[in-house]
Amino acid sequence: MTNQWRLDTLDQTLVLLSLNNRLPCLIYWGRRLPDNENLNSLSTAVAKDWGDNLLDKVPELSVLPEQSANFPGQLGCKMRGLDGMILSSNFVFLKDEAKDNSLSLVFLDKAIEQTYTLTIISFEESNTYSLSAKIDSKKPIFMDWFSAPVILAPQNSNEMIDYGGQWGGEFRSQITPWVTGTHLRESRSGTTSHANFPGLLIPTIESSENSGSCYGFHYGWSGGHRMIAEQLPDGRRQVQFGNTENSDLISGNSFETAKLYISHSSNGISGVGKSFRSHVANSIIKAPKDNVRPVHYNCWEAIYFDHNIDQLKEIASLASEIGAERFVLDDGWFKGRDSANSSLGDWDVDKNKYPSGLQPLISHIHSLKMSFGLWFEPEMVSPNSNLYRQHPEWIMGHKDQTLGRDQLVLNIAIKDVEDYLFKKISALLTEYPIEYIKWDHNRVLPYPDASQTKSLYVLLKRIRLAYPKVEIESCSSGGGRIDYGILENTQRVWLSDSNDAIERLRIQHEAILWLPTSITGSHVGPKVCHTSGRELPLAFRAWVAAQRHMGFEMDPRELSPSDKALLKAVTNWWKENREWMKDANILRLPCVDKSITAEIQINSSENHFVVFAGQNALSEFSSPVPLVLSGLDSMAMYNVSLYNKNHINSLSKSNGGLLQKTFKLSGQFLMNHGLQLPKAFPASMMVIEGDKAA
Repeated sequence: MTNQWRLDTLDQTLVLLSLNNRLPCLIYWGRRLPDNENLNSLSTAVAKDWGDNLLDKVPELSVLPEQSANFPGQLGCKMRGLDGMILSSNFVFLKDEAKDNSLSLVFLDKAIEQTYTLTIISFEESNTYSLSAKIDSKKPIFMDWFSAPVILAPQNSNEMIDYGGQWGGEFRSQITPWVTGTHLRESRSGTTSHANFPGLLIPTIESSENSGSCYGFHYGWSGGHRMIAEQLPDGRRQVQFGNTENSDLISGNSFETAKLYISHSSNGISGVGKSFRSHVANSIIKAPKDNVRPVHYNCWEAIYFDHNIDQLKEIASLASEIGAERFVLDDGWFKGRDSANSSLGDWDVDKNKYPSGLQPLISHIHSLKMSFGLWFEPEMVSPNSNLYRQHPEWIMGHKDQTLGRDQLVLNIAIKDVEDYLFKKISALLTEYPIEYIKWDHNRVLPYPDASQTKSLYVLLKRIRLAYPKVEIESCSSGGGRIDYGILENTQRVWLSDSNDAIERLRIQHEAILWLPTSITGSHVGPKVCHTSGRELPLAFRAWVAAQRHMGFEMDPRELSPSDKALLKAVTNWWKENREWMKDANILRLPCVDKSITAEIQINSSENHFVVFAGQNALSEFSSPVPLVLSGLDSMAMYNVSLYNKNHINSLSKSNGGLLQKTFKLSGQFLMNHGLQLPKAFPASMMVIEGDKAA
């Protein structure tokens, strides 16, 4: 028996085929097919010819590659009975449920008494699919590896792009050629990790940044993931994503993958970014759609653990004068927390630092028309803490394990731990008018454990349900836990602990493919960066922050009057533009000159744009290369000007360039010849505005 299923978005199509009631194979994923496409003909057209002399037919590459199908590559599932014996499935079709935007397929294996359920949801407007899989077993089993529905990857591609990185240096894109064999990426740190962001791009051979076909994948799980990209000897390719191998530590009767988000773009790599950003903003983030993003101030790099209420009031007043609209009190506010080696878990206000509690500081902040936020690191405990002394049995791992940042991990899968944390956080949210939580996570787990992540989601949901107006930021030493699973329970991410604006420029440039600007925190750091030691111009630091959700994290007392005026001017520009930028179409602008990192943000009416062109280093060319724009109306005329002329340190000898003039140029010219930039020093940001001429 043959079954076929089709799911569409506005721009793409998925087609699944099941032969002889076996598990289905993905036989088409790409640009939307005509509505009258004959699926029977399509199913015949994709049939593989005889492969080699080892088998009489090409083994099926299904959504769950099985040993029983003689599949020669990486299997989609590895499970064992309680006796340790390996279980090999042979699933056959049981039933389906198809709706306009979703498909559920159920398959049965009578011999091992299991069902496999595949669920696909299409999101038409964001041009994205989510896929997940579930195995239910009548008998308890151990699940060693379970992939989300396996994707047949395109064969007209030479390479794939994924991400490495480290603390303070996240989102380092890396290119790997397709070769016969397996490309494996895995985070076993118990979180998404700085080094293994769960995203994958597969551009086809004709693809570029803003044109051609590209396939995008993101696995929405916060507990560490495993990604397998494999090319078989017959040339077929598969992509598997799932929870870290061997992270389900106990037996069970039901196992479910997280959601795998996929999107095909006909407009290159940037098209994948547009779809994923739209999906996150409209279908994942739980925040009011009309929520104006406030200018953020975080006091961490100004004071660290040295909390003095009078100084904090002074800092808040100065931050407000510059334009801050939210004040976040970071680490160091709770009892005994004078350094990083004590007191985590003891979530009571330090009476030595705050004799009357937090209310005097909060009242001052509210008098400045700023909202108030508070830092927590609930999942951790210090060995030097009352909590650890009372409950040493609440930690993950052995008591003599290697510490991370002088702390241990609380096992929040223990119900008493979850209840304790909810009680302590809830008490503070009830006593004080706290509108924002910075939720931090500063060390790796001693071992991967899926139950820790599931329990985190439960705790976050409890807090959100009890305090629905409180916004939560996900921070994990910066970008150590950024994924669509954590974003179902939070509304902002701290992209990196590095406030070095040159490094930040690169990180933001890569992360824009996956994250909307409105949830991506970017702060103006101190004059001397605390993670790199570099001293960078304030104008450059400010304009890099203005590309995303803008904030400050320096001590405003270090600013001269002219610095305050400059930062206030950039902040006012961001406030005036933040509403349209929140929904902008953002395209990265590749440049032959690698010293330029650039993007264009175009408003939804397509009559206004801003280009951010950052000079990240000295150019190898003596004269700047034209920056070719994208996404404009080719037949329209645009008035183009350099907004921040006074902020550019330039070597320019030109009397007729952007530093002096406004140009009226066609979209065709701007997207073919490009825009001539001024010759600028490194650590300069050129902010170029364009308006469609009447």
